[in-house]
Amino acid sequence: MNYPQRIVCLTTEPTEVLYLLGEQERIVGISGFTTRPTIARKEKPKIAAFTSANIDKILALKPDLVIGFSNLQADIAASLIRAGVEVHIFNQRSIAQMLNMIATLGSLVGAADKAHALIKELELAIAQAKQQASLLPAKPIVYFEEWNDPIICSIKWAAELIEIAGGQDCFPELSQFHSAKDRTIQPNQVIERQPDIIIGSWCGKKFQPEQVIARDGWENIPAVKNGMVFEIKSVDILQPGPSLITHGLQQVQAIIQQWASVQSNHRI
Repeated sequence: MNYPQRIVCLTTEPTEVLYLLGEQERIVGISGFTTRPTIARKEKPKIAAFTSANIDKILALKPDLVIGFSNLQADIAASLIRAGVEVHIFNQRSIAQMLNMIATLGSLVGAADKAHALIKELELAIAQAKQQASLLPAKPIVYFEEWNDPIICSIKWAAELIEIAGGQDCFPELSQFHSAKDRTIQPNQVIERQPDIIIGSWCGKKFQPEQVIARDGWENIPAVKNGMVFEIKSVDILQPGPSLITHGLQQVQAIIQQWASVQSNHRI
């Protein structure tokens, strides 16, 4: 069987996975937003942003497979398909779907065994996090903010990371929705939920905790009163690849453990 030898990655996740599988030699083009591994930015030509791509540049690379992520790349995919290129667009929105993405990508390049091993490593890290979470004295309510104007709360995989680490997502009824507009909330809704922890990760820009704290009425939220307002960089928690577990989950755990430590000190 002939597996793809010239792969263009329209987003950072397939690049991250292919490097972890030791299959990076197949990659001939990457997204300009690629962050992992850092060496990829030096080794590979950049041919796409997220919702835009240089179609001519991609075609000049003569790819036998183009891989992307999200329905937001549908127009790019359509242009490439019309040009006769084979395209696979993933649309993972949960931890389970992210793991399935790794398995599928491994199969596409003939590295199913290595993909399975990587999945096992990530599943072990999840299991260990759950074990640590089971020792917590309580489950804090965690408000995750993906964007500030309009205010958008946690996408499904962020809510799942919070649960794995021992917290309760502030808006579990909304995190199931794919579209950001369906996860748009008003400031007073957060006040009503009284979160113990606030985590901000504004996609593509630096989180500004002072802006969040200054919102009308938010000074009465436990997270604000107790100084439990944190940032996790978007590259660590908003790109649904293995880094959700290797980087994002670890930080959510550390934040919740810090909250638990403060709670224990208050009880003494």
